[in-house]
Amino acid sequence: MLGSIVRKEVNGIQVAGLSNMVGGKMRGIQVAGITNINGSLSGISVSGLVGITGNNAQGLTLSGLATINGNHSRGISIGGLLNINGDAAAGAQLAGLANVSGGSLKGFTGAGLLNIVGEHLNGAQLSALANIIAGNMVGIQFSGIGNVVGGTAKGVQIGAANMAVHAKGVQIGLFNYYKNSLDGFQLGLVNANPQTKVQLMLFAGNATKLNAGARFKNKLFYTILGGGTHYLDFGDKFSAALFYRAGLELPLYKQLFISGDLGYQHIETFKNKNDEIPARLYALQARVNLEYRLHDGLGIFLTGGYGSSRHYTRNKCYDKGVIVEAGVVLF
Repeated sequence: MLGSIVRKEVNGIQVAGLSNMVGGKMRGIQVAGITNINGSLSGISVSGLVGITGNNAQGLTLSGLATINGNHSRGISIGGLLNINGDAAAGAQLAGLANVSGGSLKGFTGAGLLNIVGEHLNGAQLSALANIIAGNMVGIQFSGIGNVVGGTAKGVQIGAANMAVHAKGVQIGLFNYYKNSLDGFQLGLVNANPQTKVQLMLFAGNATKLNAGARFKNKLFYTILGGGTHYLDFGDKFSAALFYRAGLELPLYKQLFISGDLGYQHIETFKNKNDEIPARLYALQARVNLEYRLHDGLGIFLTGGYGSSRHYTRNKCYDKGVIVEAGVVLF
C-alpha cells in the first residue's frame, strides 16, 4: 500500500510505502517510507522523512529528516536533522542539526549544532554549537561554543562561552559571564559580570621585552590575556609570546595595591631545526606586583617574579631566572 488515510482513530499497526495519515489518535505502530501525520500519537511512529503530530505525542517518533509535534511530547523523539515541539517536552530529544521546544523540557536534548528551549529546562542539553534557554535551567549544559540561560542557571554550564542572568552552580569555559548574581564559582580564562573592569596594560621587562595585555578585574580576582615581543634579545631573530595570568589583588594604603599571580606563556622563536634555540617553548611564571593609582584613568606598576621556560617535546628546562617588569595601566 502506497498511502493510508484514516479520518478517526487507529488502534494497531499502520504501514505504507509513502505516507500514513490519521485524523484522530494513533495508538500502536506506524511505518511509512516518507511521512506519518497524526492528530495525536500514543505508540511508535517511524518515517523515512517527516513525522508530524498535530497535538500530543507519547512514545517513540523516529524520522530521517524531522519530527514535529504541535503540543506536548513525552518519550523519545529522533530526527535526522530536526526536532520541533510546539509546547513542553519530557524525555529525550535527539537530532543531527537542532532541537527546538517552545515550552519547557524535562529530560535530555542532544543535537549536532543547536538546542533551544523556550521556557525552562530540567535535565541536560548537549550540542556541538550552542544551547539556549529562555527561562531557567536545572541540570547540565554542555556545548562546543556557547551556553545561554535567560533566567537562573542551577547546575553546570560547560562551553567555550557560558552566560546566565543568575548563576547557581558552576560555569566552566574560556569565557564565563553572569549578569546579576553568582552563587557558586566560575572556572575559565576570563570570568566576567557587569562590574568587571577591562583595563589595558603596557609594560616592558627582561623576560619578554615589550608587552601589552587586557586585564579583566573583578573585586578581588583578575585575569590577564596578552602578548609580547622579543623573548630573545632585540638583536636576535624576532620572537614572540602569548600569555595568560590569574591572580588576586589587595589594597595596601590609599591608592597603593599589591597583587600576586601565576601565569603560563607560550613562546615562538621561529627557529628552524638546525638552530640551537627550539622553535617554541612554554614558561611557567609567578609574579608579585605593586601598583599605584595616579588617578581614575592611569596607574603605574612594578613587578618582580620568577619564571622557568621549558621544551614542549621533552622534560627539560631551557632557561630560568628572575622577572623584572614595569609599566602603566589604563583604566
